[in-house]
Amino acid sequence: MADDFTSADGLGVLICGHGSRNRLAVDEFAKLADGLRRKLPQLPVEHGYLEFARPILRDGLEKLRQQGVQRVLAVPGMLFAAGHAKNDIPSVLNTYSAETGLQVDYGRELGVDLKMIQAAGARIREAIDQASGDVPLSDTLLVVVGRGSSDPDANSNVAKVTRMLVEGFGFGWGETVYSGVTFPLVEPGLRHVVKLGFKRVIVFPYFLFSGVLVSRIRQHSERVAADHPEVEFLQASYLGDHPMVIDTFIERVAEVVRGDTAMNCSLCKYRQQVLGFETEVGAPQHSHHHHVEGLNEPCQLCENECTGACQPDGVPLPQGSHDHSHDHGHHHPIYPHADHPLGPRTMQIKSEEKPSI
Repeated sequence: MADDFTSADGLGVLICGHGSRNRLAVDEFAKLADGLRRKLPQLPVEHGYLEFARPILRDGLEKLRQQGVQRVLAVPGMLFAAGHAKNDIPSVLNTYSAETGLQVDYGRELGVDLKMIQAAGARIREAIDQASGDVPLSDTLLVVVGRGSSDPDANSNVAKVTRMLVEGFGFGWGETVYSGVTFPLVEPGLRHVVKLGFKRVIVFPYFLFSGVLVSRIRQHSERVAADHPEVEFLQASYLGDHPMVIDTFIERVAEVVRGDTAMNCSLCKYRQQVLGFETEVGAPQHSHHHHVEGLNEPCQLCENECTGACQPDGVPLPQGSHDHSHDHGHHHPIYPHADHPLGPRTMQIKSEEKPSI
């Protein structure tokens, strides 16, 4: 892969993050960008966020341009390609490129990758090694928690990661649940899981960084664990800046240099007639996040773990709800399973009142 960067004149790298109100999550993303800089000393590397944090994507692009970069290799700092990676980030990059003439070549998401599976396996192994009891893997059930999206292609990739890990370790069973937007959610999913009778359940948030959602996953897991003391619950860590994660980013940057960045469009709801999402084929590519671009309001009360104290009346937002207001006029297509009993309450509002998902 080093050969891909032998002629690095004029090249620069932009790692495109989502952004978070949680200061810890923002700091962790910046730490990952620092790790990438150390691995690519021959290239200027900047990072930026889509919303809720600074620097925004345009700031990162401008920094690279001021350093004399003529071609930006932009990579989405996201596990899977859903709406943010497919629409929102490209919209910002294309707009900046059109305004300034700077060439911006966009790479693909981290995706289902051997290195990412190895990083996930390392986090799960850490949780097992720290457990006090000795429960056979055949009596252990793995629950992988994905972010959750209105894009079934992204959701299905989480399920594939689950299966790779279950077969890799030899667990007795595996299930996939989601933190929001789709179904099943963490708590109802875990309440189904405990009925299977396994002695140990490992809950693994397949997330890059900390934040409100990871804290909420832990809260919902602990609630179910408290109701089932006969089952041992282990909490595995999120991926973070594991060396294999950084290596995957480098691989994605090298793909952009080679021009080998094609995403898998065979199940993309914007390009194919995916079952249940037929009306979204050909939807325009634009960002829904201009209203919170650069908004820098980190959580002051729960910097490390979200307690919900910063929400109205101190009550955490319902699991699966969007963490920012949507009274600004844009909308997403209505999720076809908005009335699913195991989905977020925010999906169960009448269609004419439904917030964007």
